[in-house]
Amino acid sequence: MASRWIRFVPQAIIKAARQRPVTIGRAERTSFLLCVEAPIGAEEADVARRRRNLRVPAAALAAGILVLTPPVVTVGAATGNGAALGDTADRATPSDVARWVVTMDATGLRGLLARGRVTSVALVRAYQARIDAYEEAYADQPGVNAVIRRDPTAIADAARLDAERRRGHVRGPLHGIPILIKDNYDTGDLPTTSGSLALRHGRPADDAEQVARLRAAGAIIVAKTNLHEFASGIETISSLGGQTRNPYDQTRNPGGSSGGTGAGVAAGFGAAGLGSDTCGSVRSPAAHNSLVGLRPSRGLSSRDGIAPLSDTQDVGGPIAKSVGDIALLLDATAGYDPDDPSTRASIGRIPRTYTTALDGTALARARIGVFTDYLGTTPPERATTALVRAATADMAARGATVVDVPAQPELTSAVDGSSVFADETERDLNRYLAAPGSRFPRRLARLEPPADVVTLADIVASGQVTPTVLKRLRERLGTSTGPQDAYRQRLARRAQAQRLLHGLLKRYRLDALVYPAVSQPAAPVGQPQQGIRICGLAANTGFPALTVPAGFTPEGMPVGVELLGRPFSEPKLLGLGFAYEQATHHRRPPASTPPLN
Repeated sequence: MASRWIRFVPQAIIKAARQRPVTIGRAERTSFLLCVEAPIGAEEADVARRRRNLRVPAAALAAGILVLTPPVVTVGAATGNGAALGDTADRATPSDVARWVVTMDATGLRGLLARGRVTSVALVRAYQARIDAYEEAYADQPGVNAVIRRDPTAIADAARLDAERRRGHVRGPLHGIPILIKDNYDTGDLPTTSGSLALRHGRPADDAEQVARLRAAGAIIVAKTNLHEFASGIETISSLGGQTRNPYDQTRNPGGSSGGTGAGVAAGFGAAGLGSDTCGSVRSPAAHNSLVGLRPSRGLSSRDGIAPLSDTQDVGGPIAKSVGDIALLLDATAGYDPDDPSTRASIGRIPRTYTTALDGTALARARIGVFTDYLGTTPPERATTALVRAATADMAARGATVVDVPAQPELTSAVDGSSVFADETERDLNRYLAAPGSRFPRRLARLEPPADVVTLADIVASGQVTPTVLKRLRERLGTSTGPQDAYRQRLARRAQAQRLLHGLLKRYRLDALVYPAVSQPAAPVGQPQQGIRICGLAANTGFPALTVPAGFTPEGMPVGVELLGRPFSEPKLLGLGFAYEQATHHRRPPASTPPLN
């Protein structure tokens, strides 16, 4: 009998630690290990050895508590030794599982796991089978092409989590749920590439904080997903991953830059996933793939270990099939992290659980303002505008007070003039690349001085970047050392936009603003995506925004409606989005990736 080592941190400890600041840093962290006597094979033992030194979430370390025994949810007979992995009479057939991974969200799968209808191993295998079937060209389709790299340990991880469940130990709602991770999130056991051939051999020191927390909560990484290279675009094309395609129409783009996660979740490659958003990069893929996406308040969740574009504008956020799933992912990932000072703002502002916000009557008490500046009237925008107007009518029918907000030229001008990611890319990406423990080929570092560390200049000099992104990166060289007057002016405009947006919400006594997530449907592959200017209202102010499916255009393309609220008003936004979602049920799976037989 061998010892199974499990990296594990109780969510109760994480949540307690979120409420108080700490000073422990990445370099000071150590891994806590839980030794459980259980028979395991050589493959699982090898997996355990490789993951043994991955860090636990910072919040647990911050709590100063040594984990000596497994924190558990003790479950009843329905999840006991027999039913936990499915009694023979109640066990799902392969066709059941094949259907569930397409039609069900993570919340639904959680229920099936709890009742013993399915195992995590069966779910992972079903998602892997769908990647096999739909990732590359098939029948008359070019293939979704959402995945950069599969996690080879996913089955072993699932087996380990099934064993925990069999013993009556459930870490929480995400225990055994398979997910997708955008490939700009660090994973200590897999390369992190930002979609670039230049970084294909790069290895980070450890997991990004949000990845570490999800693993501790029991989530299983099925694969890392494609992105618009270095998150520098909205159509999701990269030199390493190629062009990701929209499963609702594989001649079109999936949105971006988190299009691999969006297309992958929509196509049933994972139950939910993580993206990052500098300006629309979570919300655009959610809208174009009939999914829910949250750009959280700046400071709600850690960005440590996410390859940056802009410290000012970057956030990491979830993409899922339902508002309820977003709440589950936030419960696992939100909170203070000393390695991301912006998260200090979250202390004392995070509920015990975001699931309590899921109120089907939330719209009855709400005042919703239609941000009319973003309702387009050109022919390519009309279908989207009509669906957003229909969404506001549905909200009103559920009891919301809906008011049209007149044009706000001062606010929109401030928003349009306050984007700073081009100013910050070189500074922030170089800082990330120089993180202690990160490993890159020496030949890459030697292309440009200094010769001992990889920089943006090295990446540009390599030429191993998709051409349109290479041009953008080249234009950003020198911005961190050149004149800063224009940058400071843009930061001042950002502060002005924040003041004006706060004032607008207060003046009209609004709980949220509503507008399209993207004002035009997904563009054909090879054509630039239009209608993305909208992304700046949240990105350039740091306010949270939730995108929810609003229906489909006459051509069958998904459209998302976006709800924006005050900083740290995620519970309010989740309540409004949930009530709208439950009243309308607009989401439907894409026809091009049906359940497997």
